[in-house]
Amino acid sequence: MAAEASPGANKLPELKLDARQAQGFISFFKTLPKDPRAVRFFDRRDYYTVHGENATFVARSYYHTTTALRQLGSGSDGISSVSVSKSMFESIARDLLLERTDHTLELYEGSGSNWKLAKTGTPGNINSFEDILFANNDMQDSPVTVALFPVFRENQCTVGLSFVDMTKRKLGAAEFLDDNQFTNTESVLVALGCRECLIPAECGISIEFKALNVALSKCNVLLSERKKSEFKSRDLMQDLSRIIRGPTEPVRDLLSDFEYALSSLGALISYMELLADDNNYGNFTIEKYNLDNCMRLDSAAMRALNVLESKTDFNKNFSLFGLMNRTCTAGMGKRLLNRWLKQPLLDVDEIICRLDLVQAFAEDAELCQGLRQHLKRISDIERLTQALRKKRSNLQPVIKLYQSSIRVPYIRDVLEHYEGQFSSLLRKKYSEPLNFWMGEDKLNKFIALVEISIDLDQLENGEYMISPGYDESLAVLRNQLDEAEQQINNLHKQTANDLELSVDKSLKLEKGTQFGHAFRITKKEEQKVRKKLNNAYIVLETRKDGIKFTNSKLKKLGNQYQEILNDYTNCQKGLVARVVDVSASFSEIFEAVAGILSEMDVLLSFANLATSCPVPYVRPDITPSDQGDIILEGCRHPCVESQDGVNFIPNDCKLVRGKSWFQIITGPNMGGKSTFIRQVGVNVLMAQVGCFVPCERATISIRDCIFARVGAGDCQLRGVSTFMQEMLETASILNGASEKSLIIIDELGRGTSTYDGFGLAWAICEHLVEVTRAPTLFATHFHELTTLALVDTQECSSLATVGVANYHVGAHIDSSSRKLTMLYKLQPGACDQSFGIHVAELANFPEDVVSLARRKADELEDFSQGSKDSDGSEKQVGCKRKRLCTPEDITKGAARAHRFLEEFAALPLDQMDMKQSMEHVNKLRTELENDASNFPWLQQFF
Repeated sequence: MAAEASPGANKLPELKLDARQAQGFISFFKTLPKDPRAVRFFDRRDYYTVHGENATFVARSYYHTTTALRQLGSGSDGISSVSVSKSMFESIARDLLLERTDHTLELYEGSGSNWKLAKTGTPGNINSFEDILFANNDMQDSPVTVALFPVFRENQCTVGLSFVDMTKRKLGAAEFLDDNQFTNTESVLVALGCRECLIPAECGISIEFKALNVALSKCNVLLSERKKSEFKSRDLMQDLSRIIRGPTEPVRDLLSDFEYALSSLGALISYMELLADDNNYGNFTIEKYNLDNCMRLDSAAMRALNVLESKTDFNKNFSLFGLMNRTCTAGMGKRLLNRWLKQPLLDVDEIICRLDLVQAFAEDAELCQGLRQHLKRISDIERLTQALRKKRSNLQPVIKLYQSSIRVPYIRDVLEHYEGQFSSLLRKKYSEPLNFWMGEDKLNKFIALVEISIDLDQLENGEYMISPGYDESLAVLRNQLDEAEQQINNLHKQTANDLELSVDKSLKLEKGTQFGHAFRITKKEEQKVRKKLNNAYIVLETRKDGIKFTNSKLKKLGNQYQEILNDYTNCQKGLVARVVDVSASFSEIFEAVAGILSEMDVLLSFANLATSCPVPYVRPDITPSDQGDIILEGCRHPCVESQDGVNFIPNDCKLVRGKSWFQIITGPNMGGKSTFIRQVGVNVLMAQVGCFVPCERATISIRDCIFARVGAGDCQLRGVSTFMQEMLETASILNGASEKSLIIIDELGRGTSTYDGFGLAWAICEHLVEVTRAPTLFATHFHELTTLALVDTQECSSLATVGVANYHVGAHIDSSSRKLTMLYKLQPGACDQSFGIHVAELANFPEDVVSLARRKADELEDFSQGSKDSDGSEKQVGCKRKRLCTPEDITKGAARAHRFLEEFAALPLDQMDMKQSMEHVNKLRTELENDASNFPWLQQFF
C-alpha cells in the first residue's frame, strides 16, 4: 500500500461530538446513497473522519488493524468511525486516485446534520484533489477518462470511442472495427493511459461484452456504467461549440467522420460535467485519434517489457520509464516521456528527426549541460496554466509562470550558440518557435505585465503582492499604511523612553489576532516598571513568557492601522483577480512554450542516458516496415545491465528475412532465453521512441506492434486460469498480428499436458510462419519444434519466404562434477536437452530426489525401445513418444491440428453454457482423433 500507518505509532485524532451532534450526523449519513465504490471523508477542520463500511476499509487497508475503529452513537443507530489526520488523508487520497482503480473519493464539508459534497475525484478525474496529490510530488502522468460505445452488427463489432485529458484540456474521438477480444480497444486504452472507462449499463449484462470486460480489467481501469440514455449525440455540436477553442466549422467537419463515437462523446461531456464549469468554455481542443499513427502495445506487452513503473519495482531502473526518466522540468517532461513510451512512432522521418536531435545533444556536452541547467528552473507550466484558467485569486501561478518565462531567452541563447551539423534542425524545431512565442505581444508582454503589477521585491519574503505603483488607489492606501506603521513605531520608542527600557531588546512590539498591536516585557522587567505600568497602561495578559499591555494611543493607532490594512487587502484582492484574469489570456502561449520545452527535456534525457551509461548506447539505423531486417549486434537489456552487481553478457540478434525471420530459441532454464527475447523488444521500442539503444550496432525495420506472451499468472478474480490466460494472450497475437509486427513468445504450452502443449506450440508456430509472417522470437523447451527449421522449403514455400532458424543459449556441464554453468550466450543451432534436473540441483534439491529424477528421465527419453507384453506385442505405455515421423508427416499432421485450433477458436464459448461447450469440444476432439489414423504425427496425442 502507498499509505500505511499504525494507530499506536501515530495517535489518532479524537472525534469529539456530543449526543445531539452525533445523532444529527448519523441521521445525515444514513441519507447518503449507497455506492460501494465511493470512499467518503468528512472534513472536521483539524482532521477528517470516515464512517460505516468506509471506516472498516480504511482501518484494514491503511491502519492494518480494526482497533482504529470507534463507535459513533449507541445501539442499532450507531455507526463505525475512524479519525484520519491531514497527512494520513493525503496519503490515502494519493493511493485511491493515483495507484488503485477500484474506488472514487468524496469529500464533504459542514457540521451537525448539515453537510454538502465539496469535492469528488476518480482515477480518471483528479482535478479537485490536485493540490493535495501533488503538493510535494511531480505529476508524472495525465489521467485520461475514456467512453466506449460498442455496436455489434453482422458479426462485426464497431467501437465508438472518445477520451478527455483534463490536464491538457483535450478531447479526442475514434471509431474502428474490433475483434471478439477487443484487441484494438485494449491497445488504445494502453496508448492513452486510460484510468477510467465509461460504458453503457447494458454492457454489464450482455454476453457479447464479456470479452470487453476482460480487456478492460487487463488495463487496470475503473469501470463506470452509465445509463444508455446518456450516450446520445443530440445537441453535441452546440455543447462542443461552447468549450472548444476557435471556430466551429473544423469541429463540425471532424464530427462528420463519426457515427458511434458521437454517442460516447456525449456521455463523456455529461459525466465530466464540462459544461458546468465556466472556466472550460473556449479552453478545450479536439482531435481525431488515429490507431495507425503509433505502435500498438497491449497490456501484456507493457508488462513483459517493463515499460512503466510498478509498486513492486526494487528500484527505479527496474522499469524502462524509471531508467529513461532523467528529465529536469517539474513534471512536464515526465508526463511526455510517459506518453511517448506508450505511443512509439511509426513514421520513419519523425523517428529520424528525434534521433538527430538526440545525437546533437549527445555529441555536444556544453549544449546538453547548458540546456539542462536552465530547464531545472522551469516549473510545471501545464499545471500552472490550468490553475490560471480556474481563475482563483492567487498570484502564485502567475509568479511561477513569470519565473519560468524569464528563463526562455537563456534557453534560446544556448541553442543559438550551437554550430554543429544539426544546427538548422535545432533552429527549426526550437530556436525559431521560441523566438515567435517570445514576441512583444506574447511572452514578453506577459513578463512586462508581471514586472509592472507585482511587487517582486517581496518574493524573497515569500509574499505574493501587487506592487503599490500598479494602481493609484493602492498607492494611496500603501502610503497611509506606511504612515500608520511609522506612528506606531514612534510610539514604541516613546514608551521605551517613558519606561526607561531599551527598544526591541526589553520592550517588544507585537501584533496578533487577539489583541492587535501590543507591548510585551518579561516578568523580570515588569518588576522594575510595575508602578508606571499600573498608572498609565492597560495590562492585557500575564503569562510565563511575560506581560502584554497597551495604552489608549496604541489602541487608537492599532485600530487605524487595521482599518487601512483591510482596505488595502480588499483593494489587493480586486487587483489580484484582474492580474490573474489577464494572465489567463496568455494560456495558449504558455501551452505552446510548455510543449517545446518538455519535448526538449525528454530528448536531452535520452542523450544523457545514452552517454552516461558505463557502455554508451548507439544510434540505430531505421528502415520502413517493408524493407530491411532487425539487426542488433552486442545487444543488451538496459534495465538488467543497470542493476548493481550485474556483469551483462551482450548477444547478437539477427532477424533476417528469408533466413532467420522466425527464430526458435531453446536452452536451459535460467540460461537467459527470456531476458534475450525481452531485450530485443525493449530495443525496438526504444528506437521507435527516438532513443539510442544499448547495442554495438543496430538496424531496425519499423514494427507497427509488439506482441508479447511472456509468463502468465492466475487471474482468479476474472475466473481465468494460468493456461487460459496464456491462450487468451496467444489468441490476441494470432488475431491481431501482421507481417509488420514483432512477436515475442516464451514457453508457450506449459500449462497443459505435454502432448497438448506441444501440439498447440507447433500449430501456432506454423500459423505465424505461414499466415502472419512477422519476425518472431519463440523460446521453448519443446525441442521437437526445432525440426520446423528442417522442413523441406521446396514443399513449404512460406518457410523459405520467412526463414526459420534455430538458436540456443549455451551451457556447460563439467564431466567430472556434473556441475552446470550458464554461459548466457546465444549460439546457432538447437539445444538437445533442457537441463531441468541440473537446475533442480542448483536449487538444492535432496540427492535422492535428483537421482530418481535422472532415472525416470532416462527411461522416458528411451524413444527407440518399447517394453514387450507377455504375448510378445510391443507395449507403449512407458514410452514418451517416438521420433519416427518424417518432416512431411509433421507438416501434414500440424496442418490438421491447426485446423482443429481454428475451429475451436471460432466456437462462441461466451454464448454457451458448460454443457453445450463440452459437447462441441468433444465433437471436435472425436473428429481429430478419427483423422489421426491418416496422420502418424497426430497419433502421439491419443
